[in-house]
Parts: sequence; structure tokens; C-alpha cells
Amino acid sequence: MNNANNTSEEQLIASLQSKDEKAFNYLYDNYAGALYGVIIRIVNSKEYADEVIQDIFVKIWNNIHSFDAGKGRLYTWMINIARNTAIDYIKSKSVQNEQKNQSLPNIVDDKEINNFAVAENVDHIGFKNVLNELKADWRELIEMAYFEGYTQNEIAVKLDIPLGTVKTRTRGALIELRRLLKDYQ
Repeated sequence: MNNANNTSEEQLIASLQSKDEKAFNYLYDNYAGALYGVIIRIVNSKEYADEVIQDIFVKIWNNIHSFDAGKGRLYTWMINIARNTAIDYIKSKSVQNEQKNQSLPNIVDDKEINNFAVAENVDHIGFKNVLNELKADWRELIEMAYFEGYTQNEIAVKLDIPLGTVKTRTRGALIELRRLLKDYQ
């Protein structure tokens, strides 16, 4: 499991499902950077992101048996776990109370976010390239919803467009993404 080029996704999944610790270490070494980039954009705190990344890998380890290759790729499944876990974390009462009690927010600067988000060997399918093929307004919606954790209502307010427009554009973007991703398989 040393080289991403020598390990297929199917082999990795099979090894993880058989609870192979080397496969888990490989997974962590090769995907933690990308998942951390998603998390930090949502939680806006290195301290919170460090906690969330641990939770995510525990969830992946405990739930790998529920992964269905027919529904998507492993990376996409992990991104969804990361996104949902990060959103759940910032919506938790303890985190909200802690944020209310802080005098200054503990926000990580963009340089640090970009350092963690850029992990070239992680995105085996070139998802950033696929995302860049979308129209600009569709790409912006996908990035806000899936990588920054905004709800459709929040996107509508932030972009000052009707909620129905957000929903229609998001649906169009997801349909186009599905088509583009099929071309990459």
C-alpha cells in the first residue's frame, strides 16, 4: 500500500473492509490533507478541525462496510462524511456556546487553509479539474454547499438570489457533475 498508483480503489476498499490497519494508515496518509481542507473551511478553526478529522477517520473505519461503490467513489463518500461531520460539529450546542463566549474568533488565515487543502496526490480523479469544467455560477454553488458548508438558504442570502434559483442551479450543477464524473471513470 505504499504507492497510490499501485493500489486500486477496489483493493483499498477490500483491505479496509477486512480491517487491515496498513490500509487504514495508507488511507489516512493519502486523504487526510484533502479532508482537512474541507473541514477547516467549514469549522474555521484549527483546534476544531483537529478534533473533527479524528472523528471522521473513526467513522470511516467503523462504517466502511456501508460504502457502496455503485453509488460513487470512495473519495466522494469520505468527503460527504467529512462535510456532514464538520457541519454537525459546528452546530453542536457546546461549540456554539464556546464560540459565543470567545472575545475574538479563532479563525485560521487563508494561507494555512490552502496549505492543508492542496494535496495533489489525494484527488485521484482530479475533482478540482472536473469542478472547473462547470459554469462559474454552478461551481460557486457547489463550492459553497459542499466545501464551505452553507445551506441553500444561506447561499441565497449570501449571493442575494432567490432560493428557487439556488435550488435550480444546484440541481443543474449536480446533474452536470454526474455527467462529467462518468466521463472520468
